[in-house]
Amino acid sequence: MPKITSENNRVRSRLLLGRARLLLVKARQKELAPYHVTPQQANVLTIIEELGNKANFAELAERTERKLNTLSIQMKRMENDGLIKKIRETPKSNQLAFELTEKGKNICQEAKKIKSIKTIMSALNDEEHRQFALLLGKIIARAEKY
Repeated sequence: MPKITSENNRVRSRLLLGRARLLLVKARQKELAPYHVTPQQANVLTIIEELGNKANFAELAERTERKLNTLSIQMKRMENDGLIKKIRETPKSNQLAFELTEKGKNICQEAKKIKSIKTIMSALNDEEHRQFALLLGKIIARAEKY
């Protein structure tokens, strides 16, 4: 049996974090598959719904933590799929905002009903959630420095 060292624990922690993330994403993808949207698209739909008429590129980029060029490509696809539509602040304005189409609103409502993540995360009790959030906060703070 291999000796358990702090380095082994660190490697194991990294592997477990990656595996947990992958499985959570797969579970969400599986539940969203009938609606033909990705978890990222469902996230954007929810943000647009929350922001209302303030859903512009800058706000969406900030909330999704994505670069404008990446987000622009995604928004174009979502527009082509009939999930969102662009609106101009004024007819001659270069400033764009986004709103949900009826299709986008319906998918957004269905996506909110999905329970996979809530069910999976219910494996932890309240104290474990508090500790988990604290530990992930430390990891995120260190990662943001890179």
